[in-house]
Amino acid sequence: MRISCYLSNLGLKGHPLTSAAGIDLNLLAVLGALLEHRNVTRAGERLSLSQPTMSGALARLRQHFGDELLVRSGREYQLTPMAKGLLPDVQDALSQVERTLCLPAAFDPAASRRRFSIAISAQSVLALSGVLRRVHELAPRVQLDTWPITTTLLETGHGLLGYDVLIGPEGFRADGDPEVLLRDRLVYVADPANPRLRASADGACRLSAADLAALPHATARLPEAGLVTAALDRLGVTPHVVATTGGWLPLPFLVAGTDLVAAVPERLARRVSEAAGVAVTEPPFGTVELVEVAWWHPLHTSDPALSWLRRIILGSLDSLGSLSSLDSLARGGGEFAPDPLDEQAHLVCDEA
Repeated sequence: MRISCYLSNLGLKGHPLTSAAGIDLNLLAVLGALLEHRNVTRAGERLSLSQPTMSGALARLRQHFGDELLVRSGREYQLTPMAKGLLPDVQDALSQVERTLCLPAAFDPAASRRRFSIAISAQSVLALSGVLRRVHELAPRVQLDTWPITTTLLETGHGLLGYDVLIGPEGFRADGDPEVLLRDRLVYVADPANPRLRASADGACRLSAADLAALPHATARLPEAGLVTAALDRLGVTPHVVATTGGWLPLPFLVAGTDLVAAVPERLARRVSEAAGVAVTEPPFGTVELVEVAWWHPLHTSDPALSWLRRIILGSLDSLGSLSSLDSLARGGGEFAPDPLDEQAHLVCDEA
C-alpha cells in the first residue's frame, strides 16, 4: 500500500491534523502498521519513520485506548484482545483513506523499477519461470523477490501486508477471495529398482495398496500431506512413515536409492525425476487434486502496479492449464501425458 501518499496528506511529518475530538489522525497509519507487523522497527521501516518516532506514537496510542495493544512474548510481540478487535476496522479505515486521498498513479512497466515481493510455495515456484520471462519481456527493470511461505502468514491480516502477492495451497488462509492459479495432483515416486514397483499392461509404473502398506514412506510436513493420509485411509492403509521433510522438493532425492516411497505433486515429479533418479508411479487411490491459489491484502487491490502483476501471473499460469494427465484421467486414460512445463521423460520402472 502506498502509505507515504496519505502520510504526506495527513501531515505526519509536519503539522498534525486532528479530529473534532482532538485525536491525531496521523496515528491511524501508525496504528495500522503496528497491528499488521507487530514490531515497532518493521512498522517504522514500512512508514519510513524512525524507531523513536514510532515508539512515541505507540505510547500515545496506548494512552488513547487505555490498552497496551502490543505485549512482548519472548522475542516477539502479540496483539492484545482489544488490538485484535481493532485490526479489521483499522484496515478498512486505511483503505478508505487511500481511496479518498491517493489517486492511482499510472504504471508504466517499460520504465518502472518497481520491486515486487511474492510469498510463494515451493510447488508454485516450479511454474514461476513463465511469469519471470513475461515480466522481463514487458518490464526489464522490474525485480521480483520471492520468499518462502511462513506460518505467520496463516494469521488473518498479519504478515500478508508485507507482500504484494501470496501464492500457496488452497485453504492455507481462511480469509479473502483467492484466485485459483494451478491445479495439480498427487503421484508417487520410488527408486526404479524398488522390488515392489512393476510396469502394468499399459506401460505405466504402478504401486498397489498392498505395496504402499508394506513399504516405508517419506512425507512432507505440510497441510496438504494430510490428503495423502486420508486417501490411504480410505484404502485401509496406514503408511509407515520413517522420514519427513520440510517440503515436497527434497522427497524425490530422499527416495532415490532406497526402498522408500513418497507422494508428491505431479509437476514436481515430472521436473525432477530424471535428476533425482526416481520413477513416477500412479497412486492406487485415483486422483487427489492439489490447488494453488493467490491472495493479496485488500489494501493492495487498487495499486495499478500490483493489478498489472496479478494479470501477468494469471495470464502466464493460465497458459499452462491443468495437467493434461488430469484431463486424460477424466476421459478414462491412465498414462502420463506430456507436461507443458517440461517434456523430459521419466525413468521407467524395472520390467522384471
